[in-house]
Amino acid sequence: MPDDTPAGASARPDAPDAPDLPHRRGVRSTAANARLTGITGITLLVLLAAQGLTIPGVRAKLGWHVFIGFLLIPPVLIKAASTGYRAVRYYTGDPDYRAAGPPRPLLRVLAPLVVLLTLAVLATGVALVAGGHQHLGWLVAAHKLSFLLWFAVMTVHVLAYVWRAAGLAWAELTDRVGAPGRRLRLGLVAVSVAGGVALAVATRGWASGWHRQRDGQVAGRPAASQAANASQRSANGHQSQSAPVRPGKSHAS
Repeated sequence: MPDDTPAGASARPDAPDAPDLPHRRGVRSTAANARLTGITGITLLVLLAAQGLTIPGVRAKLGWHVFIGFLLIPPVLIKAASTGYRAVRYYTGDPDYRAAGPPRPLLRVLAPLVVLLTLAVLATGVALVAGGHQHLGWLVAAHKLSFLLWFAVMTVHVLAYVWRAAGLAWAELTDRVGAPGRRLRLGLVAVSVAGGVALAVATRGWASGWHRQRDGQVAGRPAASQAANASQRSANGHQSQSAPVRPGKSHAS
């Protein structure tokens, strides 16, 4: 059967024996990873903004603060996995991930800090509501300190990546220049959010129990102190009234 391919024309790029097929697969892999990172990042940004609204007057909003905190855990794990996968592929010399390039030097240094501090904020928060009222002082201090450090590095991270992440998320949602696995990626993000909601609902009682015990400790201390002082004053007064008069002493002039 004669070959109908015109002279000088190359074979179809999607042919099984196309020499650049592995490269094309690698490019699609980097694009898919970037899309997953972008849409997960924007999802987290929305959730973190909601969490930020609970911080002023946090004691009055503790239930929501804890609820959103637990909701954040599964999407954070997805984001850490996607960025970690890219870093591993880059540093192990994958040509397509190497061609995509590394982050800028400052962002490359901050990336591990963002991950570690995010985990520290979440871990200390979980420890607090899971029974940390017994060690309230140092856990609260650790949670606050890790949050302050996290907020500093996260501000730089967000300002550097927010527009790129927004573009990737929009491309994913609208399927512009489609990358294979779009439904899987969207489903993974949706499942992570649903899993976060389920986790937050399952642990919702932790916040109320922790709040009651904390309020009982804080509110009970002054009352107990006042009762102890009153008891001590009563005992001292009773002793002074019942003290015997020494012989030879007289109040007469």
